[in-house]
Amino acid sequence: MDPVQSYDILRNLTAPVVAITAARGTKLNGMISDAAVRASIVPDIPRVAVFIHKVNYTHDMVFETGRYGLHLLHQDQFRLIEQLGFVSGRDRDKLADIPHRLGSLGCPLIEDCWAWFECRVINVMDAGSSTWFLADVVDLGRGPGKEIMTPSYMRAHLPESWREPYLKNLARAQAWAREHSRDIRPIVWKGLTP
Repeated sequence: MDPVQSYDILRNLTAPVVAITAARGTKLNGMISDAAVRASIVPDIPRVAVFIHKVNYTHDMVFETGRYGLHLLHQDQFRLIEQLGFVSGRDRDKLADIPHRLGSLGCPLIEDCWAWFECRVINVMDAGSSTWFLADVVDLGRGPGKEIMTPSYMRAHLPESWREPYLKNLARAQAWAREHSRDIRPIVWKGLTP
């Protein structure tokens, strides 16, 4: 199998571009992803799932707290993609200059988005280089955005000066994932200790 062809084809299964936020103690963080999906068709049991690479600082925050904010981005949010996606939260406060509020679970919620969800983790699955977090949506809202940001739209409209850093970050993430993708360990999610 040609890995370039498989990657190009698999890219079409990608979800919209999202921001995932988390809080642990006084520390807030956020990241950009294209790995979030609806996980329920039952209107009164809203659920979502996100895959977060274990190398991301947000991963540990979500795993330890059992909660996250999920934001569908709109097409005018390239600046937010740069703020949350091009640096690590280990190095700086990524939400410092981004207007947000804390939701009922304490998750940072970014109001300028297409829609936001506040989520409580109900199960996890180890995927080697990442963890799949299944969550109940405990609150949600609609933002002012008009058109949802898709990965193909993002790549097609990425500012030229960001292309090189984006490709370097992508290559670094792919190398890390390649090294850790086969190390899958079963996890029994027992929830959080009260």
